[in-house]
Parts: sequence; C-alpha cells; structure tokens
Amino acid sequence: MSRTDCRGLHITAANEAAVAGFDRTVGAYLGLRADTGDHLKATLDADPAFVLAHVLRGYFMLLFASRRLLGRAQSSLDAARAAAGEGGCNRREEIHIQALEAWSLGSQRRALEAWDGILTEWPRDVLALKLSEYWNFYLGDCWGMREIQARVAPGWDESVPDYGKVLGMSAFALEECGAYEEAERRGRRAVELDGADLWATHAVAHVMEMTGRQDEGIAWIDGRADGFAGCNAVVNHLWWHRALFHFELGRFDAVLDLYDREVVPEDAFEYLDICNAVSLLWRLEEEGVDVGDRWGRVADAAAERAADLQLVFADAHYAMAFAAAGRGAALDALIAAAEAFAEDTEQTQSGVMAEHGLALCRAAAAAKAEDWQGAVDLLYPRRRGIRSVGGSHAQRDMFRRMLIHAAERAGNERLACSLLAERCEERPNSPIALRHYASVLAALGDSEAAAAAERAAASLVR
Repeated sequence: MSRTDCRGLHITAANEAAVAGFDRTVGAYLGLRADTGDHLKATLDADPAFVLAHVLRGYFMLLFASRRLLGRAQSSLDAARAAAGEGGCNRREEIHIQALEAWSLGSQRRALEAWDGILTEWPRDVLALKLSEYWNFYLGDCWGMREIQARVAPGWDESVPDYGKVLGMSAFALEECGAYEEAERRGRRAVELDGADLWATHAVAHVMEMTGRQDEGIAWIDGRADGFAGCNAVVNHLWWHRALFHFELGRFDAVLDLYDREVVPEDAFEYLDICNAVSLLWRLEEEGVDVGDRWGRVADAAAERAADLQLVFADAHYAMAFAAAGRGAALDALIAAAEAFAEDTEQTQSGVMAEHGLALCRAAAAAKAEDWQGAVDLLYPRRRGIRSVGGSHAQRDMFRRMLIHAAERAGNERLACSLLAERCEERPNSPIALRHYASVLAALGDSEAAAAAERAAASLVR
C-alpha cells in the first residue's frame, strides 16, 4: 500500500507503524546513532515485506566495507526484489533496488548514477543524498558532493524533517571544496538546530583543521562532547580530529593520550578506526615519537579486514599497518591480492586500486624499509591524483606528508623544499609544516628564510 514518509515521499509499506519505524531508522542513520540497526529491525518486524527497508538493510551491510557481509547484502537485495514482485513498488523504490544491485556488484559509479536520478526527481530523498555523499567522498569527488547538495537545496527548508542534517552535509561538501567561510556558517547553523548533529560538528572541525585554528578546534570538539553519547564510530573520528589539533601544536603526549583513551576502541575496530589509528601513529613516528607496541593491535585489526578489498582508502591503511608492525608476510599477501583485484575491469574500486592504491601500499612498504627514494618514485608522480582514493583533505594529508618525509630522508632537499612551499601556501597556519620547511631551507643554506619560517611556526604555538 502506498503511504508517505515524514518528508512527503510516497513509500510502499503495509502499515503506518512500519513507515514511522523507517523514518526513525533513516533519522538515526543520518544522526550516526549506534541504535540504527535496532530501528531497522523494528521496522521489518512491523512489515516483513517492506521493500525500501530491505534495500536499506543491504545498503547498511555494504557500508561496513567488509567482504564477509556481502552475502547479507545480496540476501537483502533478493528480499527487496521478492517483496517488490509480490506487493509492487513505486519508481523511486525500483531505482533504489537498482542502486543496491550495482553497489553489490562493485559498480559504485552506477549506484551514484541511480541516486543522481532519484535526487533529480525527488530532491527530498535524504537516503539517496547521504549515500551520494558517501561515494562521492570515497571517490575523491568533492565537487560532485557540492553540486548534488546545490541541486537539491531548493527542495529543503527548516519545515522539512532532517533539514539540519542536510545543512551539515552541505557544510562538509563546501569545506572539502575550500569554501571555508560558508561551510562554517552552515555547519554552525546545523548544530544550532540540533546540538547532537555529529556530522555538522565534524564539518566545522574540518574547517578549523584546514584553516589552522588548532586551539579553537579543540574547544569546539570539547564543547560538543556531551552530544556524543549513543553515537557510532564517527565519535572516535572526532577525537582523532582533536588529536590532530594537538599534533600540529607539537603536543605529542596529548596525542598519545587521546589515542589510547578515545580514538582506539576497546573492542572491535571498524575500518574507520583502523584508518584513524594508522594515520596518527604514522604521523607520530615521522616526528620521531616512540609509539611503543601500539602497532601490534592495529595490525591485528587490519589482518581481520585485509581480504576485504572493498574500499581502497582503507586497504592502503591496512598496508601501512602491516609495514609499520613488521608484518612482511601479511603485507606481501595484501599487495598480491590487490594486484589481482586491480585487474578486474568491472568494479569501480579495482580501477582506483590499479591507478593509485597499489602505489600507496608499495610506498608504505618502501618507507618502512627505509627505501626513501623508492617511496618518492612511487608517490611523486601520483601526488595530484591520490584524491581518487577518497577520504578528506585532512586524511589524505598523511600521504602528502609521507612523500615529503621520504624526500627529506632521501636527501632530496630541493624536492622537499618545493613540496613544503606548496603545503605552507595552502596551510599557512601549520606549525609542523613550517618547522619542516625551516629545516630544509637551512639544509639548502637559506638561513634567513629558515629563520623566518621558524618564527612563523613559533608564533602559532602558545
């Protein structure tokens, strides 16, 4: 039977209880709530033949980026098709089924095309909007994120449920495109509308990271922490951002404290947790910090996920964990699996792996083997294309730092100097970058410029 959801979209469901449950599920997903799955279960209990609820379950299985959950995604797709065949479905729901099928087969670009079609006709389909954000993000297409947000904006205002969440998505897209002032304005407005809006909080934290407002960023996250209870692994990622602010200020003990208390989960790691852990430990070691035995637990977690090959961004981090922990056999096995995966011409991520992912995995191995020139040779030709592996500017900065560090250690001060000049131009308020810039300038004999860079770095640390 056709009913309407809380945003006025027609939806095929047996009863109003199921529709209300679906609305709660989508709201919890947008809010990054840990109880999202509970709401979905209640929805399917209310209507076991709810087409879009089965599709949503399939989406959720795929969002874990785990090969072990592909079977569950397929069973959800089968259930959605069966329900549609028995009770019918509308055109929007049919396109969602097509998107789930495409994603299940590894063609995220076809899934994006399906969601794009949905949003053209139904701009209030916030599920299609959020999933479009996710895959544009992990394909490095920040402009795709921004354009789709602009396209749907006329269909939204404060009278529409979850308007604040859409504003938060828009804020993040703008930040990734460098429109920091408007991104912050929208992100702060979203937080005003809902103080527990984790994604909008995250978007503003990104603005502060990119504009070098470290102390302000720490205060911003601390001021929102009361709203973190009951949220999913993105909370750990927000603490990762707080740790990055401390890292820039050279407060390495504070970084390790946050790593142990907040960033790394006590139980199972999600792929994002592994990425958070790897990027902090790798950065710290590049600065000469002894991280103790922390790599072992991260490498153990990566070993649980290394056969996934669902998200190249994550795969590169698994390789880094193995390289740093001295797990040579695991690293070799991952690279061999990635080489085979890269030959698949059908899957979107296999193309990303072939173009850039393998180079990142091999560069990690080279760096930890102290083959610094080898790491430079792998990373330098790809430095502008690495965005295609996805992640934010803040996350991908680790690969940029890896290249700079390798150039320094390889004795190629000219290259390191030019790369640091680029980075300091883009991030003039980065104390860490300025200090490295001063070091290579001094090595090149430009003592005056080196002293100026040191003064600039010192002025940013209070």
